Amino acid sequence: MSAAEEGRERPDEAAARVAAVTTGEGGEEERRERGVVAGLVDRAKGFVAEKIAQIPKPDATLDRVSFKGVSRECITLHSHVDVNNPYAHRIPICELTYTFKSGGKVIASGTMPDPGWIAASGTTKLELPVKVPYDFIMSLIKDLGGDWDIDYVLEVGVTIDLPVIGSFTIPLTTEGEMKLPTFRDLF
Repeated sequence: MSAAEEGRERPDEAAARVAAVTTGEGGEEERRERGVVAGLVDRAKGFVAEKIAQIPKPDATLDRVSFKGVSRECITLHSHVDVNNPYAHRIPICELTYTFKSGGKVIASGTMPDPGWIAASGTTKLELPVKVPYDFIMSLIKDLGGDWDIDYVLEVGVTIDLPVIGSFTIPLTTEGEMKLPTFRDLF
């Protein structure tokens, strides 16, 4: 027999191998091996997820909304966002996004791109100005009662970029009641 013929499989052997695979004979070992590998991969994923969950992450708190000022274009409200950094190096803040709602309506929303850095091992206070156009104020006045205040919800997202974890957003929400200034307060 030549070397080329020795390496070739005979047709009856090939047919027997195909029959064994299609009927499940001889495939049990392969299935067991795949099951063992899949089990190891699942355990590794669980281990990594557990370790990442235990890594301390920055957190934030949101102050109530208060009246800041009046201009010809809008009324400016503001709130403070305190961001705490547990790490020994400063962290960049990618952006702050906000939505200010009252009476189920979105009054103002926006993005504050690149507000700066969170100080290393400390807390950074960020001022979040919210500009409310007068046309929204006029629609809110219809909803005001005799107490001259509005109920509000402020939703803020602080997006931070961590080197190992990547970008993630800390969602914050505060609700309250804000007294609108009277003419005596303005002048």
